[in-house]
Amino acid sequence: MCKGLAALPHTCLERAKEIKTKLGTLLQKPDATIDFIIPYPEKLEKLPKAQKPSPEEALQWRDSLEKLLQNPYGLASFRSFLRSEFSEENAEFWVACEDYKKTKSPVKMAEKAKKIYEEFIQTEAPKEVNIDHFTKAVTMKNLVEPSPTSFDMAQKRIFALMEKDSLPRFVRSEFYHELIK
Repeated sequence: MCKGLAALPHTCLERAKEIKTKLGTLLQKPDATIDFIIPYPEKLEKLPKAQKPSPEEALQWRDSLEKLLQNPYGLASFRSFLRSEFSEENAEFWVACEDYKKTKSPVKMAEKAKKIYEEFIQTEAPKEVNIDHFTKAVTMKNLVEPSPTSFDMAQKRIFALMEKDSLPRFVRSEFYHELIK
């Protein structure tokens, strides 16, 4: 029998931490949905119908967030992982910016810019992303006359944040390990 947590295998410790986090979330939010306690491998099966990448392709994502985000299955897996960590707003913002840049109509661009600002940038936004005051100020100035590059600085900051923080955690997660088997 193990004499303490230090004696447990590394994967057991990770699983114990995962269960503790999920139970803590459920206890704090009694109205939370039951899907928080579904194990990761079952969630992976519910990804969109995009073609599952080969293990070799998925292995490339360890070193390139850009490749991960460009792959529909990779993006869906990453978003599922971020959802499990309550930080999906970063990927959602990145996707919204990519969609925004493809907009041709100035009227639609202004509508989308307003929606992105209200959903992700403004203080107390429902899915507010973590950007510094300077980046927020530059973005707000850019939105006076929306252009395809209005959110570039904020998008680059969020990309860097995901690359530095979220990607390494994703690569260590069960989500990713299921893909490279």
